[in-house]
Amino acid sequence: MLTGVALVIGYALLGATWLVMKTEGELRERAYQLSWILLVAMLCAIGAVSIATPFLAVQYTQRWFAWPNIILTAPVPIAVAAVTALLLRALGNRNDHQPFFLTLALFALSYAGLGISMYPYIVPQSITIWQAAAPANSQIFMLVGVSILVPLILGYTAWAYWVFRGKVRPGHGYH
Repeated sequence: MLTGVALVIGYALLGATWLVMKTEGELRERAYQLSWILLVAMLCAIGAVSIATPFLAVQYTQRWFAWPNIILTAPVPIAVAAVTALLLRALGNRNDHQPFFLTLALFALSYAGLGISMYPYIVPQSITIWQAAAPANSQIFMLVGVSILVPLILGYTAWAYWVFRGKVRPGHGYH
């Protein structure tokens, strides 16, 4: 439940920083205000999940705090602190684009932290990545499909972002 609440807070922060990037005027100012509040909430949620996770299983504690694993895992919280400092500075300087991309980086680092904690399990303590994997023939079939469809999806998404680039001005929209 804790990670679910953290995810909702994170998506709200992502939405607020998106509005900062894409709007002007009163809505942008409100999004800046919400970004500060949601960033504090997200940092509290990341902290709560980070504190709770090592107590869920002994393997998680050993993975994060035992020598020499700590050398491999320490860059994640250090990177979270660095991205947080950059995000605070970007919001303080009222940059329009940086907060959104730094929030995405915070998401990626949070997922990396959870992935490091739970590896190799997909379902904690019961199903590993290898147990959940499909047969090799199915994976090859999917690889062919993905290699065709992902470039098409990325191209379409890039085109959509190009069409809707820039800011939405009050009273105008994209017409």
